[in-house]
Amino acid sequence: MEPIQLGGCGCPNKDNGTNKPAMSKGRMLLLGIAGLAGWYLLYSLLLPFSQFFAYKLLRLEQGSQLGAAVQFFVYDTPKVMLLLTLIVFVVGMIRSFFTKERTRKYLVGRNETIGNILAALLGIVTPFCSCSAVPLFIGFVQAGVPLGVTFSFLISAPMINEVALVLLYGLVGWQAAAIYLGSGLMIAIVSGWVIGHLHLEHLIEDWVQEMRSVRELVIERKLTWPDRINMGKTAVREIVGKVWLYVIAGIAVGAAIHGYVPEDFMASIMGRDQWWSVPVAVLIGIPMYSNAAGIVPVMEALLGQGAALGTALAFMMSVIALSLPEMVILRKVLKPKLIAVFVAVVGSGILCTGWLFNLLF
Repeated sequence: MEPIQLGGCGCPNKDNGTNKPAMSKGRMLLLGIAGLAGWYLLYSLLLPFSQFFAYKLLRLEQGSQLGAAVQFFVYDTPKVMLLLTLIVFVVGMIRSFFTKERTRKYLVGRNETIGNILAALLGIVTPFCSCSAVPLFIGFVQAGVPLGVTFSFLISAPMINEVALVLLYGLVGWQAAAIYLGSGLMIAIVSGWVIGHLHLEHLIEDWVQEMRSVRELVIERKLTWPDRINMGKTAVREIVGKVWLYVIAGIAVGAAIHGYVPEDFMASIMGRDQWWSVPVAVLIGIPMYSNAAGIVPVMEALLGQGAALGTALAFMMSVIALSLPEMVILRKVLKPKLIAVFVAVVGSGILCTGWLFNLLF
């Protein structure tokens, strides 16, 4: 049995497939195979099309700054959108098995260290955005989930999401995606563990503490495969619909960096030899309002022009995990001192990650 799903604004999803004729499993499988074949065909044509568009149709000179920027933009934009659509659909279906209510049940009553690890892992596959930070936090408090475990989840969920991973895989490579996944999980686990052992429960706003005694009514129903497919479609419509503009803006910035910023210039200010580049990147990233869709293409261009991997990772993590808008939202449930501790602990983890990867790579 699964809890009834809520849409992005907290309203029940009206289109759950129950009023439509059931589709046979064989037909669903055939449609899935046909869809994957069409997706692969489009994906394989992107590189030659971008080269034809920039150098044949527009007659831009190969090797020129403008030509490189245009070809980068025309290739990466549909590439990212295709990757996002596929991965978000698949993850949307997977998330139908990991509802918010089930996540809370998994985390209640666990050993705190085990809870930190489990919370960070669950954060990857559980729906989360800045607008849901407050209700998620309240729900965890109501269920009696320890504060440190709650923070492991709140750090992991926005930072290690399918958008970030698929963009890193598609634009930078699987090695960068794997490094980001591992380091992000480590930051979430360790930061949650540290916050939990500081015993800062008294820094949660009083009205949230009073809600511990309030019980949430959850109406459950059984989800069918058509329901799960519809949830995948809904995820594509909601997530891709929200981030496509960030994708275009991020790739446009990345194209400009790729075509016009000299490689030696980026290496001089974001190279591995400049120890101060990591804290500067974090300080620049925190007040920025963006998400993975907007920042990963910029990170790709920075790496291509000579920026160090650790510095670029630290910049991306600070933008996603420590954004100023999220801090403003969390202020509704946390007192300023706890927010400061959260930023300091997570920021320290990001700094150490940046310096470590600059040292190793």
